[in-house]
Amino acid sequence: MSCCAPTEIVSDIERVERSAPSPEEMLLVSRALGDGIRQSDLSVPGVHCGACIQKIESGLSKLDGVVAARVNLSTRRVSVRWREGKMPPLFETLDRLGYEAHLFDPAADKKDETLGELIRALGISGFAAANVMLLSMSVWSGAEGSTRDMFHWVSALIATPALAFAGRIFFRSAWNGLKRGRANMDLPISIGVLLAYGMSLYETIHHGQHAYFDASVTLLFFLLIGRTLDHVMRERAREAVKGLARLAARGAMVLRPDGSRDYLPTEEIEPGMRILLAAGERVPVDAQVEEGASDLDCSLVSGESAPQHVAPGATLRAGTLNLTGPLTIRALVAAKDSFLAEMVRMMEAAEGGRTVYRRIADRASALYAPLVHLTAFVTFLGWMAVSGDLHRSITIAIAVLIITCPCALGLAVPIVQVVAARRLFESGIMVKDGSAMERLAEIDTVVFDKTGTLTVGAPRLVNANAIQSNTLALAAVMAAHSRHPLSKAIATAGASAPHQALSDIRELPGYGVEARAGENLYRLGRADWAVSGGNAETGTVLSRNGQFLAEFEFEDRLRDGAVESVRRLGDLGLQMEVLSGDRPAAVAKLSSALGIQAFRAGVLPGDKAERVTELTRDGRKPLMVGDGLNDAPALVAAHVSMAPATAADVGRNAADFVFLRESLSAVPLALRISKDSGRLIRQNLTLAVGYNAIAVPIAILGHVTPLVAALAMSLSSVLVVANALRLKGAAGPAIAQAAGNTKIGGSTLGSMEAV
Repeated sequence: MSCCAPTEIVSDIERVERSAPSPEEMLLVSRALGDGIRQSDLSVPGVHCGACIQKIESGLSKLDGVVAARVNLSTRRVSVRWREGKMPPLFETLDRLGYEAHLFDPAADKKDETLGELIRALGISGFAAANVMLLSMSVWSGAEGSTRDMFHWVSALIATPALAFAGRIFFRSAWNGLKRGRANMDLPISIGVLLAYGMSLYETIHHGQHAYFDASVTLLFFLLIGRTLDHVMRERAREAVKGLARLAARGAMVLRPDGSRDYLPTEEIEPGMRILLAAGERVPVDAQVEEGASDLDCSLVSGESAPQHVAPGATLRAGTLNLTGPLTIRALVAAKDSFLAEMVRMMEAAEGGRTVYRRIADRASALYAPLVHLTAFVTFLGWMAVSGDLHRSITIAIAVLIITCPCALGLAVPIVQVVAARRLFESGIMVKDGSAMERLAEIDTVVFDKTGTLTVGAPRLVNANAIQSNTLALAAVMAAHSRHPLSKAIATAGASAPHQALSDIRELPGYGVEARAGENLYRLGRADWAVSGGNAETGTVLSRNGQFLAEFEFEDRLRDGAVESVRRLGDLGLQMEVLSGDRPAAVAKLSSALGIQAFRAGVLPGDKAERVTELTRDGRKPLMVGDGLNDAPALVAAHVSMAPATAADVGRNAADFVFLRESLSAVPLALRISKDSGRLIRQNLTLAVGYNAIAVPIAILGHVTPLVAALAMSLSSVLVVANALRLKGAAGPAIAQAAGNTKIGGSTLGSMEAV
């Protein structure tokens, strides 16, 4: 053992202890996911390839208490889910694997230090390459003897510091891997560059006729061009996530109970705090208006550019912009649980999802590094046996090392996921998992909920004047305890009536709301549940002790783009059906208006999930589109699922996709982008594999110089990234507005399927 080994170990331990936060701090910044699971997000700047992803994920997943570890290549972020109890040694493990880590700060708006380092290295290597090339031209022109040696030594003086500075991007990564007994993609690059330099220095010292300083420096220059372009294009693809992060307010003016005011960072705002929001400021966290009235720019949430008027009682989403007047608002959640934070997490989850293609590419990249070195070594031995020329054998081996670097393969899948997530976001669609895009491309059946999904979910009570005021007031009090669209319509219609005292109010998903007043049991909801001997054909009713009191009639309108979206899905050959708890007549009328032949009415939440499961058992791959509490089981059971942003929290959390805008055109658009991204992933994998299938044999046969190999390898990576950027996200032809404004209903639409 080396005498310096203990010192190095102590140094490493001290460095880790200085950089790693305490368990208490880790617990504070982690996020509770439920069921005793927490998530910690770490920033790991050294992640740059598929092999890094595989190494980190496998290393962290082996730790006791770690449930899952996921690496996002674009953000260089590692998300670790672990069980509460004992904090896993995350930082120590990452350091042992060769990666420096620190806590991820989503609010940080830092300069892109990686790009700055790449550009500086690129400039220095380019300057050195140009000057060394000029000196080499003098040698090629016939310089002999001491003059030639002088030119070689001057070239060495220029190349040495240039390689030391510009090459450290590759050398540092390769050395960190070697210290831990692992090989990464930068190792063959580093060996190739250093071999070319070492061979040139040997020739210079021994007065050789040829030196290859120009090749080694120019080789590094081209490699840095590829690495820089790759970084720039990946950052360009991630502008959507960066734009979201910039919408987050940095802080807010908090009004204390004693009347004092404190300006707090957004991360320190807690639920229940009162906040003074001036005109021109963004809402820091999800909140409710307590005092004041104003107009808000809510385009982030709804996609609607027209200002939205808010008054006391209105709910505000984080990131929306207060336009006209001051407001006093009360925080509903912490910043990490706000709507804006949820969107950022969904975007990053979409980029880092583990599709089948991603897993294949990651495994291949992990096996590539040892295969590359073995191939180059065998090539060297083969050429030595055939030619006996050491110089030529080393040159060809260097070319093989460079040209076989699997950077293109490591980028083939994740870069498409990044671009697809951005395209979807630009169209108002959020993805909770990258694998959902792969599953969406496979669907052959679409199952729609009705109220709040095919319709806008904002029905209006049309027979309020025909209902006695005290009966309407009673129904309004009960309806106020439900988020179902029909409940909201009843609560709104009876808001001005005198309220009655009720107790034991509870909601039964799929049936309705029940409450007690003295000895009386009131039920508001499905007629066959609320009324003794009730008929499912009847709509939403109010009963007392099983006796009918009143029936409620509503009207609603189709979502914008519903007719056109259904037609486009039908053109793709997809089967469609409607599942609703509403009456058969109402569901049949809506299905007919949309051109959907198959529908089921009067179904409960469990029935919806059972129907989706039945489709799966029959070999179908259903997409479930729903919004309510009663749709959550079906959303979970489906092959893939989608919900509007207006959905109940449980429905939105259960869905794989969330669309922010009112139009139902999000469904065919997401399907098209998912299919296009799958096609581009297959193209990228074909390009990466095809490149190696063609380039490697040519390099082994000695027809490629190290310089050409560097250019080819860089171009392959750039080609893969550029191909991913071809993914388009435009919504296509405008959706017919006439269909969007169609009214369905009158006296019968929308019985309370899940009040």
